[in-house]
Amino acid sequence: MSDPIPGVRITRDADLRGLNTFGVDARAPWLVEVDDASRLADVFAVAPLAGTTPLVLGGGSNVLFVDAPEAPVLRLTGTQIRVLDDDGDTVRLSVDAGVEWHAFVLRTLDDGLSGIENLALIPGTVGAAPIQNIGAYGVEVRELIDAMHVFEPATGRSARMTNADCAFAYRDSVFKHDPARYVVTGVEFRLRRGGAPNLGYAGIADELAARGIDAPTARDVADAVIAIRRRKLPDPAVIGNAGSFFKNPIVSADIADALLSANPRLPVFPAGDGLRKLSAAWLIDSAGLRGYRDGDAGVSPGHALVLVNHGAATGADLLRVARHVATTVEERFGVALEPEPRVIGARWAQ
Repeated sequence: MSDPIPGVRITRDADLRGLNTFGVDARAPWLVEVDDASRLADVFAVAPLAGTTPLVLGGGSNVLFVDAPEAPVLRLTGTQIRVLDDDGDTVRLSVDAGVEWHAFVLRTLDDGLSGIENLALIPGTVGAAPIQNIGAYGVEVRELIDAMHVFEPATGRSARMTNADCAFAYRDSVFKHDPARYVVTGVEFRLRRGGAPNLGYAGIADELAARGIDAPTARDVADAVIAIRRRKLPDPAVIGNAGSFFKNPIVSADIADALLSANPRLPVFPAGDGLRKLSAAWLIDSAGLRGYRDGDAGVSPGHALVLVNHGAATGADLLRVARHVATTVEERFGVALEPEPRVIGARWAQ
């Protein structure tokens, strides 16, 4: 099919293997790639998107294809980064959804900005980052977001949503609960020039100390985070994975206290009034599942939170392993695990 709109590429029967970091085989009836989000009203007015609810795909690092998507797949591929305001201390940036996340982090460091360095080396795109409110090493992306730019296919309108409108929570947002309503087209970030880095995560402090750095810059923190992640997490370019597969479970303080009494080494963190966050990695590891393998699907031997494709695993194979992990943990500790990635073509609950 020829491109009906400038900057729009349409592929029929599209191969998605290279567009998901698990590297599983999947095909889409249509793949629609759009460089300029301002064209979305036109794109949704014509085939193959007209009258459909497409699957919006970013870097494919937060999705597990158990079966092929029935709907067209939409990818936003714009890569503009614009300065909205700069008062010398604070800079507001408008960033297209298609910008690769880690490249954006490095760009902010090159420009002398800070605040986002703890989120270095997370795979995916800027547009996908707020959907599950990505977080790592003591920082969540919601802390840096001023506003979101979205398109509503049902109305054909674009809108600007404030941070409060997005209902951000732990690995959650309004976009995750209602994925058909919005297409995220861009994100406004508020970053600092200078300022004290966030060293609240013990692993960062340890890494910096090992490097002999006692007055770290944002770049130093990013370098430490990158080093830690490369040691702990497998590279999707080497072995298929989607990073942390399970959320850290949130439980009541009473349940956490009971678990801690029986398991004194269990990491437990505050999670709001009367709630505690447990380490899913510790639960999986303690259940003896780190390195577990079923055919080419398994749990990484280096990090219990990461499911890996050793070569020819299907999405169904990986889902089977994920369910085995969750069932084993619940039987052992009475704690339910939930996946971070979106599962396409199957329900998580059996």
